[in-house]
Amino acid sequence: MDASMMNLQQTLALIEAEAEHLLLARHELVENDKARNANREALTALRRRARTTKSSVESSPFDAMMKDLGARSRTLVKEICPTCGTYEPAEPTWMIFPGSDIFCSVPFHAAHVMLEEDQSRLDYSTKKLQSFVKEKSLVISEMGALDGSVNAGVLRSLVTLTDRRTKEHV
Repeated sequence: MDASMMNLQQTLALIEAEAEHLLLARHELVENDKARNANREALTALRRRARTTKSSVESSPFDAMMKDLGARSRTLVKEICPTCGTYEPAEPTWMIFPGSDIFCSVPFHAAHVMLEEDQSRLDYSTKKLQSFVKEKSLVISEMGALDGSVNAGVLRSLVTLTDRRTKEHV
């Protein structure tokens, strides 16, 4: 086999491998986004149940100063959870665990804390996957696989383009 043909074959194999990684990352990004949306909906339902919003129960600057003092001082103000608000944090809440079919009764506060931690983990994972997709797209582009490629919309408009010349231009 010719050396240039071997080089072409190796390049195509590398591009195909990179494209496969890109497609897997994009699929994982979609699945991650579905989980984030479901998590966000669950958190909203818990906030509605507690009759709070994400920003309705905010800590005051005084609370922040008291936290900075550390354990040396006694608690002067009861710490209020932004999601629970004045809702009873020990009230049992039914929750299904992700990836299983098990329902569990957990305290309200524990349920929303688990969901918020999961949401932050999913947000981090999404950002990581987005940067990976950008990196892989750049690598594939630098390999020359996307050179000369035309957007499908542009290609469609070029195919349906008609030349309407008048007799003056002919």
